[in-house]
Amino acid sequence: MSRISLEQVQHVAHLARLEISPDEAEKFAQQLAEFIGFAEQLNELDTEGVEPTSHVLPMTNVLREDKAGKGLPREEVLKNAPDHEDGYFRVPSILGE
Repeated sequence: MSRISLEQVQHVAHLARLEISPDEAEKFAQQLAEFIGFAEQLNELDTEGVEPTSHVLPMTNVLREDKAGKGLPREEVLKNAPDHEDGYFRVPSILGE
């Protein structure tokens, strides 16, 4: 099992802008070491002839064909707008006058 040093845990905590106590650093080091040990077990598997995949299950996109269609009437779109003028939505200015 790979050992994660306390310095490595503290370095990662610093990068993540987390303040951790020495007790927490020790706990995290142990947990990370266990996790890496578990991941290293995957190296023992025989993967000869297994094609790389991005998902365990075969997945396909179920999308409809993209077809242009008739839009909603402008009046219907604007009827619930809080403010509109000349067929356009009015919004508060953010760039000044």
